[in-house]
Amino acid sequence: MNFNVFQLSNPLLRIALVVIFMIHGAAGMFNNGINDFGNLYLNQVGFSPFGVPLAWLIKLSHLLFVFSLMTDKFLKFSSIVTIMILVAGIFMIHLKEGWFVVGGGRNGVEFNFLLIFAILSFLFSNGLKSQKLL
Repeated sequence: MNFNVFQLSNPLLRIALVVIFMIHGAAGMFNNGINDFGNLYLNQVGFSPFGVPLAWLIKLSHLLFVFSLMTDKFLKFSSIVTIMILVAGIFMIHLKEGWFVVGGGRNGVEFNFLLIFAILSFLFSNGLKSQKLL
């Protein structure tokens, strides 16, 4: 198993994404954030009684994405799953808040937009040439 991130393509972008998704994925495990998101949001918008398990699956998928970034294993699959989660987050949570995360607004879509395109840079590392995704 190759855990030397610097030997992989786009090492600085990989490190940034690893840090972001590791902290975002793990933080809720220690401060009850995942359970709160499942109970107080997902269950309330129609996912009851599966809100908490779904919230855990989302966060565990972030950690799978971290593993994939570090090892280059399952990267296409985990990238697609992560992008789908980010897009769902845009439509369910962030879009109604507008574009800006801070400054011109609060909790908007701009950060998810940036994360999606950073992830796409690994799926299409040779540009937008015809490539198989799976």
